[in-house]
Amino acid sequence: MRLRDLREDRDLTQAEVASYLCVKQNTYSQYETGARQLPIDLLIRLAQYYGVSTDYMLELTDNPAPYPPKSKKK
Repeated sequence: MRLRDLREDRDLTQAEVASYLCVKQNTYSQYETGARQLPIDLLIRLAQYYGVSTDYMLELTDNPAPYPPKSKKK
């Protein structure tokens, strides 16, 4: 995953991102290294935080553009 690159490109520390996710810094570090799997809800929050698609974060595409928001049903 591109977690480390996205974080470093924005000059953020692991502690800052961990605080945003409400997890401990060492837990977030494990997400970055792949020692622990990132839960889907946190993946979505990070994609929204960084303004990229989850596919980009998962390295399924090289296009970082997020998907358009889901339309609201009436």
